Amino acid sequence: QVQLVESGGGLVQPGGSLKLSCAASGFTFNNYIMSWHRQTPGKERELVASISSISGITNYADSVKGRFTISRENAKNTVYLEMNRLKPDDTAVYYCRAFRLGSPAYWGQGTQVTVSS
Repeated sequence: QVQLVESGGGLVQPGGSLKLSCAASGFTFNNYIMSWHRQTPGKERELVASISSISGITNYADSVKGRFTISRENAKNTVYLEMNRLKPDDTAVYYCRAFRLGSPAYWGQGTQVTVSS
């Protein structure tokens, strides 16, 4: 059965850092584009960053470019999101997603990130 399990969220002060992890199982991780999304109450879920399956090509939302880094470790079926210079506007529930053409997308349950002093 497919599972995506996020971890690493929490409370951090503005300017601080967090590293999120998403451990995948139940599908061929190497074949999937992995991405991180976030959502706040009353707003649509938005794409934060994505990374391609083999070549590792990355893409970022303008709001996080230069501060966040997405990476993947195919041998461990894990994708990461390193977040630096965090701002209160980064406060959200962060979700991991696995996607490939012709297959349904898989989502994790989310992890809360709160940036506050």
